[in-house]
Amino acid sequence: MIVTKGLTKQYGSLTAVDHLDLDVRPGEVFGFLGPNGAGKTTTIKMLVGMLAPTAGEIAIDGINLLKDPLAAKRLIGFIPDRPYLYEKLTAREFLQFVGRLYDMPAEDIERFSTELLGMFELAGWAEELIENFSHGMKQRLIMSAALLHRPKVMIVDEPMVGLDPKGARLVKRILRQLASTGHTVFMSTHTLEVAEEVCDRVAIINHGKIIALGTVAELKEANATEGKLESIFLELTGGEEEADLIGMLKE
Repeated sequence: MIVTKGLTKQYGSLTAVDHLDLDVRPGEVFGFLGPNGAGKTTTIKMLVGMLAPTAGEIAIDGINLLKDPLAAKRLIGFIPDRPYLYEKLTAREFLQFVGRLYDMPAEDIERFSTELLGMFELAGWAEELIENFSHGMKQRLIMSAALLHRPKVMIVDEPMVGLDPKGARLVKRILRQLASTGHTVFMSTHTLEVAEEVCDRVAIINHGKIIALGTVAELKEANATEGKLESIFLELTGGEEEADLIGMLKE
């Protein structure tokens, strides 16, 4: 569903993403993990067409994103790590605005908006201005907007930021539900427990390159550990010293 070949992004002499090859399958939640500066957000911006790659190819459900960007983008729902909302609109007005951007019929916008506001527990706030929403409510609204046009692919950058435990549980359930109905979810996160709980497979990127790829069980087997994904991540990305320091502070 998402295929990249030799995907590369350079900024002068800096290579942020280095010949990335991915094949994300239909109906899976794919975790994209890495330390700060590893190339996660740059990769995501290329996958959604916000950033042109220096080299390589991107296909969304067989459609070449670089050659036919509008057709490919119609298949994608994108939730950035810092979403922008028009806060002088109500929640329903914002969804109507998004629906019109995708040329959706008015009756579909109305029906799907009502369904999504209910699913994300925002029905009681549908006519309220977004400026009155908490951060977690805004996060749930932007997820509603990303799902409005019924995309085949969801690309999510840090979905749990600002969510309380109840909201995080709701989002995890929805991500798994999307995958169970054949949608593909590509999720970048720093919350390794969420990745371990939700993702079918994970890739770990560091310095622009994939350094590990597989199910959590496969990564544990390859690294000869029965511990948590966090242990594997820290070992592969060189974070053992930081983990030791945190342990000392706790003691």
